[in-house]
Amino acid sequence: MTKVLVVDDHESMRESLERLFNESGDFCVVGGISCADHAVRMCGELSPDIVFMDVCTEGGASGLRATKEVRDAFPDIKVIVMTAFDEISYAPRAKEAGAHAFIYKSRSLSEFEQTARDVMSGGGCFPEPKTIPMPQGEAPLTEREMEILRLMCKHMTNKEIAAELYISEDTVKYHKKNMLAKTGFARSVDLAFYMISNGWIHPLY
Repeated sequence: MTKVLVVDDHESMRESLERLFNESGDFCVVGGISCADHAVRMCGELSPDIVFMDVCTEGGASGLRATKEVRDAFPDIKVIVMTAFDEISYAPRAKEAGAHAFIYKSRSLSEFEQTARDVMSGGGCFPEPKTIPMPQGEAPLTEREMEILRLMCKHMTNKEIAAELYISEDTVKYHKKNMLAKTGFARSVDLAFYMISNGWIHPLY
């Protein structure tokens, strides 16, 4: 029997996944918690085989950070990151944190089960990188540009972004210039506002 831990601050989501896996025949939910800060401790206590980890959890606790902590502490535990948001950086950041798969909550419950089966069979599942609709058309941004854009949306200065990403300030300015050219915005602040207001960047996570 494959043991599942669910980390999500919405009780309805925890209950849906618990019902799904407990009725599957070969999965069972051994626990459900609302705050990602407790994920490592619960993994130690419950020894799950797989964790479904929400990106944004109770009290602002980051599921992405918790994913890395779980993978560092328990390399054999599989982690599937999930979210209800269309944020463009979550999937690549989940992969970087060591997650085995990423799924949007808008997918059907059967797809959640299939993703769990794929991961337990040694596979993985990550969505195709999102392209961002811009006023002048789609603007495919590189992963590095998305990293810088996310930090811009947190109101970080060029110097702070450079320190965070271990690059030079000139490199930050170069990427910003490229992003503005791709997206058609004249100012970085206008691009950041556009991304936040449309839900493609959630600066708190």
